[in-house]
Amino acid sequence: MTEDTKIYGLRAIIEAIEAGKDIEKVYLQKELEGDLFKELESLIKSKRISSSYVPEIKIEKLSKGRNHQGAVAKVAPISFQDFEITINRIIKDIESPIFLMLDQISDTRNFGAIVRTAECTGVSAIIISKTGSAPITADAVKTSAGAIFNIPICKVDHIKDAIYYLQSCDVKIVAATEKTDNTIYDVPLTGSHALIMGSEGRGINPSVLKIVDYKAKLPLLGKIESLNVSVATGAFLYEAIRQRQ
Repeated sequence: MTEDTKIYGLRAIIEAIEAGKDIEKVYLQKELEGDLFKELESLIKSKRISSSYVPEIKIEKLSKGRNHQGAVAKVAPISFQDFEITINRIIKDIESPIFLMLDQISDTRNFGAIVRTAECTGVSAIIISKTGSAPITADAVKTSAGAIFNIPICKVDHIKDAIYYLQSCDVKIVAATEKTDNTIYDVPLTGSHALIMGSEGRGINPSVLKIVDYKAKLPLLGKIESLNVSVATGAFLYEAIRQRQ
């Protein structure tokens, strides 16, 4: 896999966003001014695209001598699927699907490893938030062993809104969290379910935990208090498979 596809220049990035390109992140040069720059800023905000303000030296490094006008965008190597259309199609076509929701998993390689496990365990779709999630880079594609091209990935504005929509479709929501007395072995996973995994640092957002149907944890018998999120995801998904067999 070559380096991520990039778009250089203010006008080019604006046109790409307006054309519906899946932009992973936009890097903007600090203290840049002008009407075109403000137009891009406004568009980034309205479309909830991840962005960072960086020094000129960082922009120069990203652009490698190309005319950048103070802005460089990274384009995702995959096309994201429409959330509602994807969910409706899957629920119609598949009996008791499993969905995977990632609440701001920020490490690219963790994300790739999770996608690989999800594909191997028959997850029907992965749902991530537009902000705070790991960018889908060449590392993510490599770590997923290509699985990232075989499973629908949907980006949503808010994880909570996605949960409410899934619940309206009779999909039960299971949160992987240590803030419960129930282990994964106490929770039924035989119907239509969506599993939520939290970020590496803070776990699942407390406001999200308030609206889920079930909370479950993995028993930890050693001295270390947590597992890597990709490993934990695998344990949860294979327990779902065990229950369904």
